[in-house]
Amino acid sequence: MFLFKKLVSNAIMPLSLCVLLLLIGLVLLWFTHRQKTGRILVTAGSVLLLAVSYGWGFAPALKALEHEYPPVTNVAADAKWVAVLGGGTFSDAEIPLHARLSEASLGRLVEGIRLYRQLPGATLLVSGGRVFGSGSDAESMRELAVSLGVNPADIRVDEESPDTETQALIIRQMVGDDKVLLVTSASHMPRAVGLFRLAGVNVVPAPTHYVVQDNAGFSPADLFPDSDSVLAAQRVAYEYMGIVWAKLRGLL
Repeated sequence: MFLFKKLVSNAIMPLSLCVLLLLIGLVLLWFTHRQKTGRILVTAGSVLLLAVSYGWGFAPALKALEHEYPPVTNVAADAKWVAVLGGGTFSDAEIPLHARLSEASLGRLVEGIRLYRQLPGATLLVSGGRVFGSGSDAESMRELAVSLGVNPADIRVDEESPDTETQALIIRQMVGDDKVLLVTSASHMPRAVGLFRLAGVNVVPAPTHYVVQDNAGFSPADLFPDSDSVLAAQRVAYEYMGIVWAKLRGLL
């Protein structure tokens, strides 16, 4: 089921749909007599590609997700744990372990360490296992945290979890009823909070790694498509699919 979920979700991501529509449309135009259908598919793929490349509709939807919970400025003094959810790690053996973290994992860990340093006696919990040949989020985050000065005795590790649902269940067993600062990407926070609270974890949302960020004024770059818009489209589609899937299973 986990493999099936990953295959389907990646197949219907915005960029995948663009490529699929364009490829099918081109095949129909070049190799069949179904010219009208081919033109419709190529047009639909092109329009979707424009929307993805410029963030039309996708960026506002992602921003709404990212701002559902405010960032933590005043740390809850009674929190005993800072739980950082991994956001992807590479397994390239030619690169040092601490440098394999994805942008999401790195941003989450930095925020987790910032909060941990404001809570004397707190424990930093890093979570995320290997998935389909990827590296271990927890292992890489632990090594980087130690190299940045975090006491190894203050770190707990969950290397088993392949997804957020499992992380919630395992972390519940580790923290019991203690209050936990939950650190993950801002867009992922609504789904994570729902799953963690359902598992019985007493969480305080601590969002970070904001993908949609606006600059004041106009830049010539605003006239052109960019990879950040593609990232926003992919991210918002991924999160909403996750939310729908959880709701269909009665988890949210």
